[in-house]
Amino acid sequence: MNATMSAQSIAIVKATAPAVQEHGVAITTRMYERLFVDAEIKKMFDMAAQENGEQPKRLAKAIIAYAQNIDKLQNLSGPVKRMATRHFECGVKAEHYPYVANALLPAIKDVLGDAASEEVLGAWGEAYWVLADILIEAENALYADAA
Repeated sequence: MNATMSAQSIAIVKATAPAVQEHGVAITTRMYERLFVDAEIKKMFDMAAQENGEQPKRLAKAIIAYAQNIDKLQNLSGPVKRMATRHFECGVKAEHYPYVANALLPAIKDVLGDAASEEVLGAWGEAYWVLADILIEAENALYADAA
């Protein structure tokens, strides 16, 4: 994993990681509420894992691990591989990532309120797209291997 972020964005993500950790499940729950207004996207998800709260917990945990390792992404190669494999199994493609970004970043703002300034949301947006690019690359390799 060789994606890079600006030093300023890395610092902001690391500085705000404790707040995101404290409210992680609330953020991911809100994100899924926003995401699932699109019925086609909603069909891609295991709704039992949504209803029992397992998926929002898993995603919150992944977001925190990412934030805590934002300056050492090599530590996440195993989890990224597992996530890419799961995405491949569910049919996730590059075109789905903007939907998640458009749900996640406003969910952070919804939950954190004024603490989620434009600067903070910009840093988290940059972090999101770095990870998205890593996952898309890994998923594309899986699709190519399967073809």
